[in-house]
Amino acid sequence: MSASVLPTKPDAVVAPARPGRPLVRLAQLVTGAVVLAALWQLRLDWTTVAGLPASITHYLRLMFAAPDWSKLPYALQQTWVSVQMAWVGALLGVPVATVLGIPAAHGVGPLWLRLVLRGIFAVLRAVPEVVIAIVILTVTGLTPFTGALALAIGGIGTHAKWTYETIEAVPDGAAEAVRAAGGNLLETARWGLWPAAAPELMSLALYRFEINVRTSAILGLIGVGGVGDLLTGYTQYRTWDAVGVLILVVVVVTMAIDAASGAIRQRITKGARIRVAGTD
Repeated sequence: MSASVLPTKPDAVVAPARPGRPLVRLAQLVTGAVVLAALWQLRLDWTTVAGLPASITHYLRLMFAAPDWSKLPYALQQTWVSVQMAWVGALLGVPVATVLGIPAAHGVGPLWLRLVLRGIFAVLRAVPEVVIAIVILTVTGLTPFTGALALAIGGIGTHAKWTYETIEAVPDGAAEAVRAAGGNLLETARWGLWPAAAPELMSLALYRFEINVRTSAILGLIGVGGVGDLLTGYTQYRTWDAVGVLILVVVVVTMAIDAASGAIRQRITKGARIRVAGTD
């Protein structure tokens, strides 16, 4: 073989230079600076942080080593008040949120109406239920109804957002058919959108109730009644054995409501389980 046909050595492969990412680096530096500034402003006492596990263990032992079960009936009664507060809040807020959320969906209400409604929903979502309760208690007083009203108003923003997002996910065919037949906004919502969106909206209504149950306990801390109010009193007087009973009741009741609500929501969205004879 002549030298002219011998294979030549391939050139060495050189990796391309890594692209510069100055904006990413700058964002990382700014984020790190914000985190450090936040930690600095917290004025953490690291000796206290180091002793936190031992303190938690100490208080858990006080609460659960020998719970005061004589407080159980009153704890159940106040928990029921919190559940009632959550249920009334859902009954008041969900219908309003659903009625307002449907015209806020793209393709249902006009643009100006969608912008106005979505702006209102965004403002409501930005205000916590505790702040709403503090504002309205000057009128309604420290009663469970104040908590229910705060849950209703605070839940409208979030639930209306879920509503218009659910409506926007519905296929357009039925709604377009109603509009082509001359249907107005209400008729389009009733006959074109509601049949397809109703199961998901009912499931979300139950989920709203679940959230209200947890939030109602927090609202009780400002004195509107319920298990949160009771928990505040026992904690201030350091009756830890009663606090332990309250926490157990809240956990058990909340888990039971979550399980029941989850089963109902699954039944609504997926329908009944098909049973085949001879398999069960």
